[in-house]
Amino acid sequence: MAYLSKHLTYPKVARIVKDVLDHEVTDQMFQALSDASRRRMVEQLTHGPASATELSRPFEMTLSAVMQHLAVLERAGLVGSEKIGRVRTYRLVTAPLREIEGWLHRQRTGWDNRLDLLEATLTAKSPPGPTEGEQP
Repeated sequence: MAYLSKHLTYPKVARIVKDVLDHEVTDQMFQALSDASRRRMVEQLTHGPASATELSRPFEMTLSAVMQHLAVLERAGLVGSEKIGRVRTYRLVTAPLREIEGWLHRQRTGWDNRLDLLEATLTAKSPPGPTEGEQP
């Protein structure tokens, strides 16, 4: 126990908790976007706010099913809504999409670095090939 109290200071614990929560939020966003219908709804909302009825037009599903999809997007923080009178209007929330874009960029950078290192390692270890005109 002394080891834990000595090495797990409050800032370290706070950072671990923040990382776990960030992953949960990211997981929720990816889960929400894993469905093709929800991705199409997000795409529709890039053109501006729309009611659930407007969002349901391209789909062969009930308005109730569309509302359930919108609720998933809203819980994930990707969509916000506002009710004016009897009409609920949905809008895209772009900040979470920027977070996903940043996460994907970090993953790609990591993979690019690993692949560059692999290429350098393989190039350094490979025997020289035949020169032009030489037979292998």
